[in-house]
Amino acid sequence: MLELLGKGSELASKLQTQLTAVVLGHNVKDQAKELIGYGAAEVIVVDDPRLKEFHVEPYLSALTQLIKRHKPELFLTGSTKRGKELVARLAARLNVGCVPDCLELEVDEQGRLLVKRIVYGGNAIVTQVFRAKPQIVTIPRRKFEKPEYTEESKGEVVKISDMQLELPKTEIVEVKPIEIAETRIEEAGVVIGGGRGLDKKEDFKILDELAEILDGQVGYTRPLAEDRKWFTEWVGLSGHTIKPKLYIACGISGVIQHVAGIRDSKTIVAINKDPEAPIMEMADYIVIGDLYEIVPALSEALRKLLTSS
Repeated sequence: MLELLGKGSELASKLQTQLTAVVLGHNVKDQAKELIGYGAAEVIVVDDPRLKEFHVEPYLSALTQLIKRHKPELFLTGSTKRGKELVARLAARLNVGCVPDCLELEVDEQGRLLVKRIVYGGNAIVTQVFRAKPQIVTIPRRKFEKPEYTEESKGEVVKISDMQLELPKTEIVEVKPIEIAETRIEEAGVVIGGGRGLDKKEDFKILDELAEILDGQVGYTRPLAEDRKWFTEWVGLSGHTIKPKLYIACGISGVIQHVAGIRDSKTIVAINKDPEAPIMEMADYIVIGDLYEIVPALSEALRKLLTSS
C-alpha cells in the first residue's frame, strides 16, 4: 500500500522524525529502491527464505525485534486480513495499543497523534489517543492518496540478516487461486452495487452490463455473500471499503454495515422500490422504482449517448 508512504511522510515531518519502510519476505531486495522513490528515507529489508510464505509467527518475531531495536513513534500497515492478524498480535506482544481501520490521522498542537475510526457498526466516529509507543494503526486501501514517484529521491537501504525467527505453528498444504477482478474494487472509479433486491444470482448480468458501459465494477452486499453464498467478497465495514467517484446502489436497503463501506463515495445513486430505505438518506440522487426496469433502461440510454457522442 504505497499510499501509506505519503501519509507516513506527512506524519514523520510533524513528529520530527523520519519515514522508514519495512520489507519482509524472500527475494524482495529490489523493492527497496521503489519505496525510496515514493518517499521513504530509509528502507529496512529482511530477506529470508523462511519468510517466503506468510506465517504469522516468523513475521511477528521479525517485526518485534525490529521495533525493539529502532523504537519507532508510529507503525502503519494496511487493513488487510494478514495485516490485522499480524499487528493485533504485535500490539499484544509489545503491550501497546492498536487502532484498526483508521479513517483519519493527525497530530495536534501538543504533538499527540489523533486517530479517528468508525464504531458502533458505522453509526459514529471516535477519536482515540495512544498512551504508549509505538502507536500501531491499520489503514484501509485508498484512504489516502498515493505519493508521486521521484527518481531523484535519496534514501538508505538497511539489510538485516541476524533475525531470530520463530517457527510457524501451521503448515501450508495447498494453495488454490481464487477468481479475482482485473482491477481491485477499491481502485475502481465506478462501482455498481447489488443487494437483496436482486432475486437470482443470474440477474447480476444487468449490473454487469451497466458496469461495462461505465467502465466500472460490480460490488455485492454481505447478505448475498454470507447468507446466500453467491459471492466470496462484499462491500461493507467487514469487507471492502471503497470511495469511487460514482456508486450506484441497486436494490440495497443501506444497513449501517454497508453504509460504512461506501460513505466516502463522491456521488451515490440509489435505485430502490422502497422510498423509506435507509440508503435514501445518504444518496445524492434517488430513483424510486423496480431495478429490473430502471437498470436496463439506464444502460440503453447510456449506450445511445456514448454512440452518438
